[in-house]
Amino acid sequence: MYSSKEISVFDIIGPNMIGPSSSHTAGALRIARLAANMVKKPIKHVTFILYGSFAMTYQGHGTDRALVAGIMGYDTEDKRIKESFRYAREEGLSYEFRINREEKGVHPNTVDIFITDEDGEETTVTGISVGGGRAEIKKIDGVDIDLSGDYHTVVIKHRDLTGVVAGITHILSEFSINIAFMKLYRENKGAVAYSIIEADDTIEGAVIEKIEELPSVYQAFLIEKM
Repeated sequence: MYSSKEISVFDIIGPNMIGPSSSHTAGALRIARLAANMVKKPIKHVTFILYGSFAMTYQGHGTDRALVAGIMGYDTEDKRIKESFRYAREEGLSYEFRINREEKGVHPNTVDIFITDEDGEETTVTGISVGGGRAEIKKIDGVDIDLSGDYHTVVIKHRDLTGVVAGITHILSEFSINIAFMKLYRENKGAVAYSIIEADDTIEGAVIEKIEELPSVYQAFLIEKM
């Protein structure tokens, strides 16, 4: 079940977008763009698995073109979206779409994105389009999370150990970054964890570099406010 929440007029109308449906184009593009931010090396191949409404109308509504455009970092008003397949080929990015109509109980606008970088390393991201061009990331590499891209955000992959979060917040304090929200997600105690920090202020690349120097931090990703 997906609970309702208070929404604004902008949530209903959505942003300007190249395509017939904000949920199926702008929302899809935002999912893919957020997913691409989780990969630091050049992306070589992407597999999109589509569920629910995405699976039924992805070609007619331009969801497929929007997803590819998002992986390449386009914004929702970029006129290249309609030709994103051609631009992907020119950049050496291969992609494929698969349909899953058997899975039940998923949000109607859900996509799993399997990203392979130039070194063959794979990152898996699950996202949903929630209406009005808005999107949320719900899983990274199988770990349940909640990420919208509505704030300047740092995503940190680290071991679930005492002191790691304290070290991260200390660095943010050193750079005078005001934390709006901070959330911690983990698979199991002592296993891989993700800290997601949403801030009111722009976050510099130097913050990411400093965080990645911490023991037990695997990677940190900067996601600019979308």
